[in-house]
Amino acid sequence: MPHAVSMPATGLQALILCGPGSSFPTFTSNPDENPKALLPIANRPMVWYPIDFCYRTGITNITLVCPPSAADAITTALNINPFLTGLPHPRPDLVAPKGLDQNTGTAEILRLPEIRELVTSDFVVLPCDLVCELGGDKLLQAWMVKAASLPDLLGDGEPPFCNGGLGVWYETKTANPIKGEETDFIVTAPMPMPAVPTSKDSLLPYLSYLTYSMPKDSLNDLVDQKKGFPIRHGLLRSHPKLKMLTTHRDAHIYILPRWILDFVQENERLETIGEDVVAWWAKANWETGLFGKLGMRKIIEGQIEKPEVEKSARGNVASVDGSLLDSPLRTREHYETSPPADFHKRQSDRLLAKPKETVVPPILAYVHPSGADAPLLRRVDTAQLLLAVSLQLAKLPSIEETGPETASPFAHSRKVAYPEGVKPRTTITRQDSLIADNVMVEEKTSIKESVVGANCQIKEGAKLFQCLLMDGVVVGKGCKLTRCILGKRSEVGEGSTLTDCEVQENLLVEPRTEDKDNKFMSSSGLEASEQEMQEALEEFDEGDGDSAMLE
Repeated sequence: MPHAVSMPATGLQALILCGPGSSFPTFTSNPDENPKALLPIANRPMVWYPIDFCYRTGITNITLVCPPSAADAITTALNINPFLTGLPHPRPDLVAPKGLDQNTGTAEILRLPEIRELVTSDFVVLPCDLVCELGGDKLLQAWMVKAASLPDLLGDGEPPFCNGGLGVWYETKTANPIKGEETDFIVTAPMPMPAVPTSKDSLLPYLSYLTYSMPKDSLNDLVDQKKGFPIRHGLLRSHPKLKMLTTHRDAHIYILPRWILDFVQENERLETIGEDVVAWWAKANWETGLFGKLGMRKIIEGQIEKPEVEKSARGNVASVDGSLLDSPLRTREHYETSPPADFHKRQSDRLLAKPKETVVPPILAYVHPSGADAPLLRRVDTAQLLLAVSLQLAKLPSIEETGPETASPFAHSRKVAYPEGVKPRTTITRQDSLIADNVMVEEKTSIKESVVGANCQIKEGAKLFQCLLMDGVVVGKGCKLTRCILGKRSEVGEGSTLTDCEVQENLLVEPRTEDKDNKFMSSSGLEASEQEMQEALEEFDEGDGDSAMLE
């Protein structure tokens, strides 16, 4: 049964961006019917993981943002998928803005009227492909201590706005690196060491000032063009000590202040949050004059006109739980439903006083530690990552084995959900495999280090090693599959041997097929329609006419 969240509300909102999944061509060739957000990671829908992250953070105001064409598929999943229907209350909302399509940039999404009206407080932006075992409450506490402004958090929403932002990066060169995984180039500067020792589980030691950020591909182009990496004197004057990281990746976890929506609105050339908004914000902290050129000064000082509906909607973060505001600048009072009687009288106190001089709010980088015992943090946006992360999660002990108190938030109840479906004389390595509900496994089969989705059938003598099977897959008699990903309701004919292959949903692989490093996809739907052919002919005719006139 769904249950209510017991954690105190943070006062923040969360936007989970459900993109098209162009990096999964085998499984999202029709992103409207099979959106990326619903691809299974270790037998749970992909979007379940960022939603779960929000609940563990204490954020219950959660909105999924998707193109209108994908809204029906995601709505249906929210209503019938057992993992999504089992989410705590209040349930996530779904918004499908009219101007949003599969090619809209993440910053452009923040410019859409529906999103501007929806966001009334500081907010968190997450991708739908995030798998984050790290406790979001610790991340939020680090932001509140080092980047948030107490007058902004507890004030009445009047300028100047002082709340900063925070982004998250993680190391890609782990014990099992994924070939071809995207990386980013970031430059950070150390923050002052805290005056008192931090707790053992605090994230403060991993925080730094973000001063420069760009994708690794863009860095390579810049270096080729300039024959080296140019470093601005202003950066060195502001931050004499710098650290450059080239093997880390942006997790696309952003804690952002409400005023960033106005910044995006005023700068129409900003297309993405990571490459544009965060990167320019980081530069504005040290590059002379950029604070004003980007219009940040007038936004922070409240010198832009806003519709009345936006003016009345601001200031909804006063309900932030006191236990999270663990700062030496604040007394440890706990406000439950309303502030104390003398709250408004204290607006003039030094504690809640606004700064006299407008400065650029900080943008911080949390660089996730890469140790073997560090919590899992990964984006899953390629088929290779889908397989690798699913197999990694399959190794987590089940709740049945460890008990609910010590189990990982991603642990399943049991490793084999339906033991009655497993015939005798089978080999299943339970320590590194997951078998979902209603799976039928016949005799003499071998399933090692694999994830098998619900309603699958594994016929006699089949052997699976490091495979991911989505729901409803049929594996024929005597098949040998190694490092394969099989889409929903696909079927592999008997006697087939496949290695490092992907099979599209609803596709039949002919019996006794032997193949390696291949993507089995249907050609249906790729043919041009009669209308498309007619339009192409008309364009061709127009081109011929133009050429004749030029002659």
